[in-house]
Amino acid sequence: MMLSIVIPVYNEKETLFEIIRRVLDSPVEMEREIVLVDDCSTDGTLALYPQLEAKFPGAKIRLCKHTVNQGKGAALRTGYEQAAGDIVIVQDADLEYNPREYPKLLGPILDGRADVVYGSRFVGGDEHRVLYFWHSVGNRFLTMLSNMFTNLNLTDMETCYKVFRAEVLKDITIKSNRFGVEPEITAKVARGGWRVYEVGISYSGRSYEEGKKITWKDGFQAMFCIFRFAMFD
Repeated sequence: MMLSIVIPVYNEKETLFEIIRRVLDSPVEMEREIVLVDDCSTDGTLALYPQLEAKFPGAKIRLCKHTVNQGKGAALRTGYEQAAGDIVIVQDADLEYNPREYPKLLGPILDGRADVVYGSRFVGGDEHRVLYFWHSVGNRFLTMLSNMFTNLNLTDMETCYKVFRAEVLKDITIKSNRFGVEPEITAKVARGGWRVYEVGISYSGRSYEEGKKITWKDGFQAMFCIFRFAMFD
């Protein structure tokens, strides 16, 4: 059994090598591959890719490059198409999410109880960096709105950590190019009747000064996508 870790990358030259190291060091007892999808970085990240083989000898790393910046949804679409694993997990490149929690996220799938697992930043007793109040309000509001249309009882629809059995992703065609991909995937998982579990995770959020990219405009786009994918495919 193989685990595919899909990592969308956009202007992450400061963290790229570190996140790959953390992913490779995660305590997972299974074969793994990393699928990097560079969404047309402009900060020097592209110059790092030729060093990957020397930095991580023996690691199975596949690199995909977009020639035009399209957004996280487009990067995930590419990554999912390239992933060859039996289980697929999304990993952001910015160090906000800790790969050492993979065993917790994989558990319900490996036990045969779940088809999809969400890692929630809002349940459990794990540590969280204290940052933006209105971001947490916005996340909870979008999750509640999504739940109203999907009839799921998630606590964190917008989380990066989503884990899928490969069969689930074969049933999903991603249309959103930007951050609307989160409610789109959630709507399509609910529509497919897949078994969904949620586990608590830690979260080390970064500030805008440290490179955080999501803005209030993405929140409005997420609302539009919640309505859109509740009524259309």
